[in-house]
Amino acid sequence: MSKLVKPHGGGELKPLLQTGSAHSAELERAQHLPKIRLSSRETGDLIMLGIGGFTPLDGFMTHADWQGVCDGYKMANGLFWPIPITLSADELTAQAIKEGSDVALVDGETGEIMGTMKITEKYAIDKAHECMMVYKTTDLDHPGVKMVMEQGSVNLAGPVKVLSTGNFKAEYGDQFMTPAETRALFEKMGWSKVAAFQTRNPMHRSHEYLAKIAIETMDGVLVHSLLGALKPGDIPAEVRSEAISVLVENYFAPNTVIQAGYPLDMRYAGPREALLHALFRQNYGCSHLIVGRDHAGVGDYYGPFDAQKIFDDIPKGSLETVNMNIDWTFWCKKCGGMASQRTCPHSKDDRILLSGTKVRSMLSEGQDLPVEFSRPEVAKVLQKYYASLTAEQNVKIELKGHSAA
Repeated sequence: MSKLVKPHGGGELKPLLQTGSAHSAELERAQHLPKIRLSSRETGDLIMLGIGGFTPLDGFMTHADWQGVCDGYKMANGLFWPIPITLSADELTAQAIKEGSDVALVDGETGEIMGTMKITEKYAIDKAHECMMVYKTTDLDHPGVKMVMEQGSVNLAGPVKVLSTGNFKAEYGDQFMTPAETRALFEKMGWSKVAAFQTRNPMHRSHEYLAKIAIETMDGVLVHSLLGALKPGDIPAEVRSEAISVLVENYFAPNTVIQAGYPLDMRYAGPREALLHALFRQNYGCSHLIVGRDHAGVGDYYGPFDAQKIFDDIPKGSLETVNMNIDWTFWCKKCGGMASQRTCPHSKDDRILLSGTKVRSMLSEGQDLPVEFSRPEVAKVLQKYYASLTAEQNVKIELKGHSAA
């Protein structure tokens, strides 16, 4: 009998990825179906449906589901869900598809057939309403808002059969783990209390501190990196992975940390995305989600601890995975180490506040990272990456100069 939290919805994992002869037959059938091109975000969502990360969903949401999720965190069947999982198409494409018919779902970047879908409903949405409810803004400078406003004008609903997980396994190897795989690994290690640490950045000293706080009371921590698309300027997944690996190898006790990745794009939905992070971490077998300052935020659209407060606003029992709230953390000169507002009595003048944005800014300007910001092994990995960007930029400038000549 497993001691891990149950998958969302109270049942078993529900991966929709076809295997064996069923996969072969469905892929052959898909070759002859009308094709819908997926955005990067939609491809990631489909893969999560495939591997069981979005258990117990069976496909893309209906209008009633969309409305209920936007307005009350609840699908038409009463299931808690914090962010719409939808598929869109332009009007001409949607007009050519009849409800009740099947389509092939194609990665918009690679052209690979990712799955099939039975269209049960076509509907339009108020995009501005979705943005206000999910992102708390309609500002097009917000990357999540921009994503919604640029999607097709018609949403398509229906169950899916997933045929591929894209290139994630080829690119990231064993780091790309399914919920069934993380659960099996937790069981093997004897873990039942597992905290997920969500990251789209390399881990600086503050992140290390958060993970170590969790390890004090948990069996272990899953450092769970986003492998999908980010906003411009964010550090690529392969660089993050290397930086996290050297940190874990050098500064964490053995058998306390597992590093894995998942295939979603960032939505930058702040509080709502924190709820989604907790939901699918429940499917991965995590009992807790570490929620620190500005979780899944961007710019100044959310308060620093809105992502913690939202867990108090949802109906009780919505999730088995609970939030592990940790206060603002920093390096304190007088304490001589990492601390939080709950543990450090010293003034703001004694505190060095750390952030991924500040780290990226310093690296892009060729500055060395102080030890209060980053472990030297991590800084070395990041400096190598930024040096390669500078070298590439210099080559482009040189080539442009020769072209002009």
